[in-house]
Amino acid sequence: MSDPHSPSIENDIPPAGPDNRTLKRVGIGAAVVAIIIVALGVASRINATNELKQVAADTAIPTVAVIAPTANGDAGALVLPGSLQAYNSAAIYARTNGYVRRWLADIGDHVRAGQSLAILDAPEVDQQLAQAQADYQTALANQRLAAITARRWSSMLAQDAVSRQEADEKAGDLAARTALANAALANVKRLQALQGFTRLSAPFDGIVTSRSAQIGALVVSGNAAAQPLFTVSDIHRMRVYVRVPQAYSASLRSGMAATLALPEFPGRTFTAALTRSADAVDTQSGAVLVELQADNADGALKPGAFTQVSFKVVPGHGNGLTLPGSAILYGGNGPSVAVVGKDGRVTVKPVTIARDEGNVVQLSGGISPADRVIDNPPDAIHNGDRVHVQKPAGGKGDRA
Repeated sequence: MSDPHSPSIENDIPPAGPDNRTLKRVGIGAAVVAIIIVALGVASRINATNELKQVAADTAIPTVAVIAPTANGDAGALVLPGSLQAYNSAAIYARTNGYVRRWLADIGDHVRAGQSLAILDAPEVDQQLAQAQADYQTALANQRLAAITARRWSSMLAQDAVSRQEADEKAGDLAARTALANAALANVKRLQALQGFTRLSAPFDGIVTSRSAQIGALVVSGNAAAQPLFTVSDIHRMRVYVRVPQAYSASLRSGMAATLALPEFPGRTFTAALTRSADAVDTQSGAVLVELQADNADGALKPGAFTQVSFKVVPGHGNGLTLPGSAILYGGNGPSVAVVGKDGRVTVKPVTIARDEGNVVQLSGGISPADRVIDNPPDAIHNGDRVHVQKPAGGKGDRA
């Protein structure tokens, strides 16, 4: 007989778990989620790889700054550097050895032709001159004696008191003594001239532009390394030397007017005229040397000064376009520029330089005002290269 308070056997059996269909559905769902996660990861990696390739490709294309050629507002003027020189300039050296006793002119002094600049002491020359004068007096005495003897023997020859041979010998002795006297006189004059060189004089009217003479200083003549004791320059007119590029040389003619501008006289110009040309092109500079002359009554123009010379040339040289010097490429085929097209491709165009002013270069052909020229182009740039154009500051640039 069973106990009504004992637990039932049926209550001890655990309930049945999910069936096979439910488990299958859960497994399929987990697999789908896993596939989706894997697909998203693969797609993300592929996208990142493509972006990296694109960034690398963009980085490989250089970014350049472009400039437009500018019109030269003074295309009819040819401005070139020139060098001012005195109309005449002489370096004064000593022609005899000695010591500087006095110097009578200093830099900036105006001197006249023949005016003394310095006086030298040359005791050796003085003694040599005294000896030469004594030798000359001896030669003169011998010549007089020989002349008297020759006249006497000539008189005795007329009376047949002596032979002709003896008379001829006395006449020959007179000729020899005369020659010795002339040689002694020439030596005296030479030493007198050498003694005269102890006084240094100005060769022409001018201004003293340098002085190296010092009292007591030893002066040695014939020393190639010696400095001139004085330099005298005639600056009443000035010579201006300019090297004109070959392209403009045909436009310059004798008598052509030009203007000079000097940095120490801002706003002031000086008038000069072309006087002569070398009529030859220097192989190193490719330019023709010309000389101009300018009046310098007020002494404003100084020897050795730098000046800008402006010529009015015949129109037709150059197309009036200028570029910075940094935009020019120099290669074996001559100067060229790199131009960017609308498609971002580079075209290297040869150009002809009419005038190179350093920072700015004026061209005589090769480009047009509409060209976009690369500033500071890489040396390795070639036709067909692709570039990015840098955006200008404060504007919308283009990106090819």
